Amino acid sequence: MWDKRSFDRLVSFTDAVTAVAITLLILSVIDIRATPGEGSVWDVLSDNSSELITFGFTFVVVAVMWQVHLRVFRRLIAFDAVIFWLNLLWLIGIVLLPWTSSVYGEGMGVAASATARDEGMGGTGLLYWCNLAVISWSAALIGWHALRHPELCDPHMKAVTRPRRGFIFGFAFLIVGIASVFAPVLGSWLALIFIPLGIILSRIDDRRARSAT
Repeated sequence: MWDKRSFDRLVSFTDAVTAVAITLLILSVIDIRATPGEGSVWDVLSDNSSELITFGFTFVVVAVMWQVHLRVFRRLIAFDAVIFWLNLLWLIGIVLLPWTSSVYGEGMGVAASATARDEGMGGTGLLYWCNLAVISWSAALIGWHALRHPELCDPHMKAVTRPRRGFIFGFAFLIVGIASVFAPVLGSWLALIFIPLGIILSRIDDRRARSAT
């Protein structure tokens, strides 16, 4: 088990890597330019809507996942080898997101075109959604491991980690990824499921918290 100074360095390193990764997401849309025949900025936005939507969705997802990671680590006062490697896995997923979101956005644009006939994406959709699943599962495993090892946690802080949510969202990401292989455009619309899923899980957690008190 590492001491508090090492734990603070781990948190600082994680935050720095996440900040760089979320900034690099802009590279997926930075080359968007007006082409001959596009009369206005609205034409540019419409022609590149797939890349822009993927960028916006991924930006929000990274922010939410960082918030979940923050909640888990706020309760920790130290870490062991398991948390170190799980956190490294979480970081690998975060670092890969700028690339996987870029290829997914481009593939979605091809699949949505009239001539593509839902072809041309290959496994880019599955790659992107599996990337998100790995991030979600690794954070959930960190929270689950922390709950099983109270010596790593601040005894004065109430547990705010909800590993179950991370596991459920991870499986939902995987389902959307598999769907995107067979129906790319439908797979992108399935992403809307995460809004009601988050609301339902939050209400269940709030209800259980009230019943526990």
